[in-house]
Amino acid sequence: MASHSSSPVPHPSSGGSEGIFRKDRDPSSRQYRPVHSLPDVCPKEPTGEATRGLCEGPSVVADQHRWTVYNSKVNLPAALNDPRLAKRESDFFTKSWGLDFAETEVMPSFYLPNITKEHFGPYLQETAQREKIHERCKNICPNKDELDAVSSITNNHDKSRTELEQVPKIFMKPDFALDDPTTFNAVLPWSHFNSAGRKSSRDMASSRLLQEKLSHYLDVVEVSIARQISLRSEAFFHAMSSQHELQDRLTETARAVAVLRGRTAAIERIMCEGPLRALRQALTRSNCARLHNKLKLMAAVHQSQPTVQLLLSTSEFVGALELIATTKEVLQQELQGIHSFRHLGSQLCEMEKLIDKMMVEDFSMYSRSDLSRSLEDDGQVMEKWSLFSQMQYKRSVSIKDRLESLVFGLLRQRKLDFLDIYSDEMILAAKSIVTQSVVDSVSQIEEIDTDIVTKLADQMRLMTFPQWFELLKSVFENFILFLKRIKATLSVVRNVVLEALDSNQKSRLLERAAAGGLAEAPGTPLNQGEAELAYLTHEGLFISDALNDAQLHLGAGGGQEQSSTVGPRQALSRLDGCGSDSASGTTESSSSREHAFQPGGAAGISSSEDMMPSDLELGRVANNIQELLYTASDVSHDRCVKVLMARAKDGSLERLSSAEFVFLSQAVEGFVKDTEELCCRRSVSLRGALQSQANRFVHRFHEERKTKLSLLLDNERWKQAEVPAEFQDLVNSIADGRITLPERKPQGTEERKPSDYLHIDGQKYAVVGTVLLLIRIFLEYCQCVNDIPSISTDMLTRLSDLLKHFNSRSCQLVLGAGALQVVGLKTITTKNLALASRCLQLVVHYIPVIRAHFETKLTPKQYSVLRHFDHITKDYSDHIAEISAKLVSIMDSMFEKVLSKYEVKAPMPSACFRNVCKQMAKMHEALYELLPEEQAQMLFLRINASLKIHLKRQLARLGVHHDGGPQHGLVTVDVAFYTENVQSLRTLEKLDLNMAEIWEQKR
Repeated sequence: MASHSSSPVPHPSSGGSEGIFRKDRDPSSRQYRPVHSLPDVCPKEPTGEATRGLCEGPSVVADQHRWTVYNSKVNLPAALNDPRLAKRESDFFTKSWGLDFAETEVMPSFYLPNITKEHFGPYLQETAQREKIHERCKNICPNKDELDAVSSITNNHDKSRTELEQVPKIFMKPDFALDDPTTFNAVLPWSHFNSAGRKSSRDMASSRLLQEKLSHYLDVVEVSIARQISLRSEAFFHAMSSQHELQDRLTETARAVAVLRGRTAAIERIMCEGPLRALRQALTRSNCARLHNKLKLMAAVHQSQPTVQLLLSTSEFVGALELIATTKEVLQQELQGIHSFRHLGSQLCEMEKLIDKMMVEDFSMYSRSDLSRSLEDDGQVMEKWSLFSQMQYKRSVSIKDRLESLVFGLLRQRKLDFLDIYSDEMILAAKSIVTQSVVDSVSQIEEIDTDIVTKLADQMRLMTFPQWFELLKSVFENFILFLKRIKATLSVVRNVVLEALDSNQKSRLLERAAAGGLAEAPGTPLNQGEAELAYLTHEGLFISDALNDAQLHLGAGGGQEQSSTVGPRQALSRLDGCGSDSASGTTESSSSREHAFQPGGAAGISSSEDMMPSDLELGRVANNIQELLYTASDVSHDRCVKVLMARAKDGSLERLSSAEFVFLSQAVEGFVKDTEELCCRRSVSLRGALQSQANRFVHRFHEERKTKLSLLLDNERWKQAEVPAEFQDLVNSIADGRITLPERKPQGTEERKPSDYLHIDGQKYAVVGTVLLLIRIFLEYCQCVNDIPSISTDMLTRLSDLLKHFNSRSCQLVLGAGALQVVGLKTITTKNLALASRCLQLVVHYIPVIRAHFETKLTPKQYSVLRHFDHITKDYSDHIAEISAKLVSIMDSMFEKVLSKYEVKAPMPSACFRNVCKQMAKMHEALYELLPEEQAQMLFLRINASLKIHLKRQLARLGVHHDGGPQHGLVTVDVAFYTENVQSLRTLEKLDLNMAEIWEQKR
């Protein structure tokens, strides 16, 4: 009988009828294989290797915690290969695993290549020819057995299918149900029967026919079912025979399970009960030890309040805060819910608030005492805390360590605004410094009655300048000491903040190392429990002592006790042994702060990490410290400005002499530089006030000298003055590069005779007295710039104005003949003009020197103001050229007047040329001693050119030509006489007069 697996796979019929599947009837389009029987689903009794495999089957002992195939409840391959899948379709998973399960498309693996038809192209090309030959051979010579089997199966299947097709399709529907009226009426057509209920012979025949038809359908179906059963009878009988073998195997399995359970019970009785009893006893002992430790911890916590009070009595704020933090952590972690400690947490919080208040008050007291103590002390912090603390201690504590401990406590409590307290006290102290300085100075002056003049500003204005200047220097000195004291205190605070920053960074590095598995390396810092123990104190045992005790304890322990960590509970329990050391004294708070900054210290436990400021906040505090130092510098400068402006209110600073103002400027600049070195801050208020006064001083300084110069010019008679020896020394010092006023020589030194000329760089300058004083005046400007560099630009502008004023006023007096009315001169002579020109040349000589000097005092951004000297040089050069032109024009007008009457007749030389030579001699006599040789030659060349123009014009008018005639000879005699006389003058011997130009060239 053929098995079920040999049946062809049904396909939906092309007829479109529901529930009916038809085979492909074309035998040539299908290839059939021989029919094989189903595999044995229940194998026979195993023997040999199979028996050993059964003995090595699942073990209850070994496999009790491991999933095996025997834990399977559903044979998933059988369920998926269920032939009824067409009816159940895809509801298997949703029924088993819920409605949320849905089939999803499985993403292709990225590690498997995408195989396409092209990959098999070469193989198909190789096998295509052989496949064609194989198919052709199969068609020509088919297998006989296969043909018989195929024909029998096909005939039986076609016959059964034909019979089944006679059965109506309604019986094949999966939803067939007779309780449905439509289905019932379709199966039993009662319309063929009598509706009146009367039975007729026709109705009887119809019902019998219907019954026979239905019986026929039943027979057809039963025959088809029997045929299908017969096809699978071998598998059914095989399954029935396998049940006996299965029963035998189950019996053997039950026997093996019973033996295994007996062995398991013996193992439990012999090997498990004793060790388990020992474990229970060890656990009981451990619980008892934990209870004992808990009781000891409670006793230690009970002693925390007295310990905190003892620490506060010695102002050990850091240790008290750490003890409170650790105790609160123990209460929250280890002793939570203990009824006797229900109020301890709130009490500790109140104590912490009290400590905060105490620290703020102590810091405020320190700030007030440190800033208000006598300035005669050194600039460092106070040496003894007892100087300002209201508490009485057994021994005085170092103020530096005390301050460091106090600052660290404030940082730990996040009281980051404590610098505001110091800032307020600093401002008050700065005010009191000025007040005390004024009071001390006024008390030494008998002329000032403090009962009548009560205001400090009025008292300062009643002082003479030396008295007020001494007061100002005293204020400066006091503020320098004041800033040194502030810087020393802020340096201590900054060191604490930077130490806290370093501690935070080290903590993070250790945490990263511990996270990377490096925490157990030898020589690592103290662990969390050790650090906590280092912060716990009891009745005077300070942090360093507790830390040493913890290290000794950990070093003496062995085994697990040595490697175990000491938590808050164990740390507090150690306090019971410290009570006897209450009288052992105290250590400096620097030791506690040093351990507090350790990465494994209290800053490392969770509570302290929450309390300590972050790196960003610590950085802000550090910046605030620097800003506070800047503020101290600004406040000091502002207070000094008050002193300066109180004096300057009535204009007394404007009336200072240049020397006095220089002293004031130097004192202010010295104070400013000292504060910049101390505070690294360039405060501008005092410099600005000094600059304002300097501007007023410069204005008065300039107006005085401008007025003085104007008076000198108005009284100047423009005659050559003698040059005193001191002025010659002055210009000599300028030539040596010293642009300063020489010191006045004491009287009694030998007097040197004055000279007629001022000798500069090998040249002689004939000058008037006003120019000598002008040289001294502009040296005063340069000296003032040396002493007060801040007024360089303003002084340069004023000096340029002074030089312009001298140029313009001298031009008005000489070229404009203003001296005739101002001084009463009868006329402006050539000598006056030459002196004015020479004086202007002297000023032009010194303008580059002045420019170079000012350039050294200016910044590159201020070089643009130097252009004033270029304009001044141009104005002076134009003025000098105008004077030269004036001298030439004087002779030109004389030539025009004399030569217009010139006649060519005997006697020779003519009176006209005699007069010309006489005037030329006078001009040379006036200019020879005043102008240098080169200028004199150039001037007389111009005068000679003017003479030639007028002579040439007169000869043309007279009709005298260069023809060798008598008139030509007479003119030649006059010209020779003129040339001889001019060249006989000193410095004019080699002057090329070129008199041939008087004759017109013939065309």
